[in-house]
Amino acid sequence: MERELSRNSKGARLWLKPAEYDRKTGKLRKRSVWLIRDGEISLVTGCAPAEREEAEKQLADYIATKYKPDREKDRPAAQILVTDVLQLYAEEVAPGHARPGKTSERLVQLGEWWQGKTLAEVAGKTCREYTAWRVGQPWKSAKPEKTGKPPRMVTEAGVRRELEDLRAAINYHRKEGYCREVVEVTLPAKSVAKERWLTRTEAARLLWTCWRTREMRTIPKGPRRGQLVVSDRYRWRHLARFILVGLYTGTRAAAICGAALKVTPGSGYVDLDQGVLYRRPHGRAETKKRQPPARLPPRLLSHIRRWAQHRGDDTISKTHVVEYQGVPIRETNKAFALAVAAAGLGPDVTPHVLRHTAATWMMQHGADLWDAAGYLGMSVQMLERTYGHHHPDHQQSAIDAVTAKRRK
Repeated sequence: MERELSRNSKGARLWLKPAEYDRKTGKLRKRSVWLIRDGEISLVTGCAPAEREEAEKQLADYIATKYKPDREKDRPAAQILVTDVLQLYAEEVAPGHARPGKTSERLVQLGEWWQGKTLAEVAGKTCREYTAWRVGQPWKSAKPEKTGKPPRMVTEAGVRRELEDLRAAINYHRKEGYCREVVEVTLPAKSVAKERWLTRTEAARLLWTCWRTREMRTIPKGPRRGQLVVSDRYRWRHLARFILVGLYTGTRAAAICGAALKVTPGSGYVDLDQGVLYRRPHGRAETKKRQPPARLPPRLLSHIRRWAQHRGDDTISKTHVVEYQGVPIRETNKAFALAVAAAGLGPDVTPHVLRHTAATWMMQHGADLWDAAGYLGMSVQMLERTYGHHHPDHQQSAIDAVTAKRRK
């Protein structure tokens, strides 16, 4: 007999317990705190309302270690919780992703809204309701109380990425034989492709800003205590190295940050002898995001070899191409945005713009489409459709034909 699914079962989730006050005096007795609730289980996270991100990490850890989704085969969609599907995907697929932490964050976010719902409830209507609920929310990573800037809001493009994870999780669950029905996820429309790229002048300005900017420090004591002064430490020189690699190779940001200086399991690497950048992490299967090896331009190779020269504690790159204070960096989004603003460029300049810039420059200088596509790791059709209009020979045969004199 097939197991009945309880209507009250909502799966593990976060709940903000309200603060408690003394009825007589009105004094605060217990502060508001995030709890992990899972049926009759209730765990205190110790996180205040503003510490939602930390509470979500604890929820993810709890789910990974304590909660086991039902793995009964060939069940109808109405008996399968969406949160069970997400948890199975988080355990068996997400760890193999390039950035498993980001995938885990999106899965937790999905579970917040879909908790208590079954696969039978996944339809166009509920997907649109999720989109309407999610759009306009601040990203969990935003900390306006620290930065003093308004938080970045979730857009339809961000919701589409989350629902793509939901679709992938459902498809994996069905292929494993746990669900007998096909469940379709309706995605928001794709956003218009961005065509932003850097001119040579803009790229030089950004590089110069990253190379020259120094950190500010506060004098700790003495008559000038509390005064901000310029320190001897350069703030964004690691970004200058990141930008050089991006402009010269068109490599995605995650692959640049993960590039080691020797063969390292789970990381791409640079062969300093042969001058080749192996973008795909060593030992990992190839995904739909092509990551072919790329020959490094001689000038960039000279830079990387110089960064890797052993200078004791002053070695620029000890284990990875891009390091900050001797430690490999995981991502550059926040520091990159600050450097872009300092260089006088707009917020539309993101780390991915470096890839657009490399492809655009290749086309402007007449690179062979086949060679450029192979170097960048994209199809010739994609390269021609997105960047082909920058090529000096773009539509040249059509122009020659329409302007040629008619033969008698």
